Amino acid sequence: MKIMVIILKTVLFLLLLAVLELNHNTLWGWAAAFLLFAGYLFLSEKVLVPHKWFTGMGMLLGFLILFAGILFLSWPPVRAVPAVPEKDPQRTEIITVKNGQLRGVCNAEGDVEIYTGIPYAKPPVGELRWKEPQDAEDWEGILEADHFAPMSMQPVNLPIYSSLARIIGYHDYSISLQDNYREPVSEDSLYLNIWRPAGKKDLPVLVYIHGGSLQTGQPWYADYSGEGLAKQDILVVNIGYRLGVFGFYADEELAKESPNATTGNYGLLDMIKALQWVQENIEAFGGDPDNVTLAGESAGAASVSALCTSPLAKGLFRRVILESSTVASKEPPHSYRSFEEALASGEKLKERYGVSSVEELRSLPAEKLVGEASSQHHITVDGYVLKEDPYLSYRKGEHNEEAILHGYNAKESAPFLLFTKTDLKSYEERVRAFFGDYTEEVLKIYAPADDEEATEMWADIYGAVFFNYPHYCLNRLANQNGIPVYEYFFNKDNGRLGSWHSGEEVYCYGNIPEGSKLYDEEDRELARIMSAYFASYAEDGDPNRSDLPLWEKNENDLSLMEFSSQVRRSEEKMKPLYDILDRMQGWE
Repeated sequence: MKIMVIILKTVLFLLLLAVLELNHNTLWGWAAAFLLFAGYLFLSEKVLVPHKWFTGMGMLLGFLILFAGILFLSWPPVRAVPAVPEKDPQRTEIITVKNGQLRGVCNAEGDVEIYTGIPYAKPPVGELRWKEPQDAEDWEGILEADHFAPMSMQPVNLPIYSSLARIIGYHDYSISLQDNYREPVSEDSLYLNIWRPAGKKDLPVLVYIHGGSLQTGQPWYADYSGEGLAKQDILVVNIGYRLGVFGFYADEELAKESPNATTGNYGLLDMIKALQWVQENIEAFGGDPDNVTLAGESAGAASVSALCTSPLAKGLFRRVILESSTVASKEPPHSYRSFEEALASGEKLKERYGVSSVEELRSLPAEKLVGEASSQHHITVDGYVLKEDPYLSYRKGEHNEEAILHGYNAKESAPFLLFTKTDLKSYEERVRAFFGDYTEEVLKIYAPADDEEATEMWADIYGAVFFNYPHYCLNRLANQNGIPVYEYFFNKDNGRLGSWHSGEEVYCYGNIPEGSKLYDEEDRELARIMSAYFASYAEDGDPNRSDLPLWEKNENDLSLMEFSSQVRRSEEKMKPLYDILDRMQGWE
């Protein structure tokens, strides 16, 4: 019996230590927890003071209360994320840009220089909240560009929640003594980061826009770090931009105070401002401003898609990469809404906060408004950034890019349906709710025999509607306009994300960790091929290279390049559903 009690106490202590680790509490919290547990064991074995609080349950309750205090007092502090994990990294030479001088750091191998937290616009705070981005201010002295700037204002989960999400979704959580802090979040977030191969000049430039439903995300995540492509002689720029209510809130009062009569697309305007900064400054880093590729994933790709038809972005890039999203279909399925819907949503927001003017909204702290991210995260046709729906611009032959590389993943829907159970009954209900008069056609083509098939088919349909079909539309529009277009289908399983939404990024940007056991040699070879395609495409608009399998242009809209255990041509598997969606949307 005594041994069992000791085992239970040890298990309890290990669970509490797991809480400290998953929550990234500071090291002194660990030390205090060890001392607390030692005292608990001692007192539970030898009661020094006869009192009811020193009985078994009373002592356990007291221990848990004290542990809760330690958990709270050792809460991880907010700390800027370093550009490289090494202590005292090698510094780069001083670079001079329009606003001043700066200096970055080198990676451990010394073959990539990294410059982080470079301001490309004035902080959009105070009176500049919901205004077009302004030119960055000059700074004195040398800017030490060795830490990432805060991620844009967004809802933030408890550290333990984020850790558990990483374990469940990514399967790659690792224990570390270097991450006992929280990453900063701020309304002051218009900064960019640069990775470049050391000592090289006249480099192709790839500007990357991160995803996150236009609500969340940051421009330094390891999967799409610029280090992998920089090792292949591509200069990579990752940018931060306003998110959620701060980037996409629309209001008639704001349109009236704007010199351009615009409102609602502040996040897109940030991206354009960053592209203008690249045109003015990237040569100082060895980049070629006349050879810029604009890339993005998920909502980042939706943004790239919008910028392809924005008159403000003309001449700021030559070609584009769109991963797992576009707004080129006649009725974009996400991250997009009409201007009227945006204005109506803005009015409802003011009602929720009991204010009647933009001035009152601007007086509210960012922390109070940040919860509105889910209601204000849509691109819209504002008459300035976008004159009309991108579909209509393409139909007229009006676009900014001269080449397109794009594609989607086999299991795009997986993270969005993770907790959604589908059986035969709910399957039909969901199909009917979305397809309406076209339901019987869909049920005839996709008729599951049991609940397991219903789950699989709904996942395929959901993914096709929200991700695959818009790429099919973009491919056809590109071919109609004579734009060279290369489309892919990512279908590689691994021990991590596999072919879920965003699972391709670590491959195409060449960032599979060397020591990771979640990927095998087949994965590493595929990453070598995909990142080489991306690097070659960023060089001249053609992904092909003599040592790679031939990637043919997608002149046939039903054929695309499949990245799986083999690299080969593949056929669109859901063409019958696309035909139905064409008729639903009135595709011409």
